[in-house]
Amino acid sequence: MFPAMVDICKAICSLATQNAHHAMLARTHGQPASPTTVGKEMANFAARLSDIGKSFSEVKILGKFAGAVGNYNAHVVAYPEVDWPKVAEEFVISLGLQFNPYVTQIEPHDYISKLFNLFTQFNNVLTDFDRDMWSYISLGYFKQIAKAGEVGSSTMPHKINPIDFENSDGNLSVANAFLSSLSMKLPISRLQRDLTDSTVLRNLGSGLGHSLLAYKATMRGISKVQVGGP
Repeated sequence: MFPAMVDICKAICSLATQNAHHAMLARTHGQPASPTTVGKEMANFAARLSDIGKSFSEVKILGKFAGAVGNYNAHVVAYPEVDWPKVAEEFVISLGLQFNPYVTQIEPHDYISKLFNLFTQFNNVLTDFDRDMWSYISLGYFKQIAKAGEVGSSTMPHKINPIDFENSDGNLSVANAFLSSLSMKLPISRLQRDLTDSTVLRNLGSGLGHSLLAYKATMRGISKVQVGGP
């Protein structure tokens, strides 16, 4: 996931650098506004996506090692001489995780919710980029390069549809439906445990999978565009 996200940021940065001084007419409310540059508009997206990407490194991946309700009842009965909180912490840390001592039968999933919120935020900004690129292509600001062996339209060979940005847009919508649902649900578990988290976590792969499909589609779209007009 993260390499694909980094690739998108780099690709948009390249668009910004290559077109830093290429003037274009900005539009507000869809209407002609004041001048801007292609580079500046691309840099806006690169900065937004990069900032979100940096936030991923601030999320600590947590782990737990405790009993059936988050205590050490059975542990102490079996081996009363052992300092179980210390042993548990050392074991979890040895796995490369940060120890969470405040748990029930499960680790509360708050960090997973944070991660999914970041993915959703990244996907929202990328949706904004996809739709702006779609509009810029429609306005003639960008043109698409025909790829050998590809058909630009199923019935009209004189045009090239922005299918990659549309594909990304659609996949991001599906991805965020899964991820936002997961981020809202996972921190909630009745009393010391219920099984609702187990049910919804089975959809984790769907949310991330549709995200990855979208990232690859956006990259294909970027690879086909070049500045085409004023």
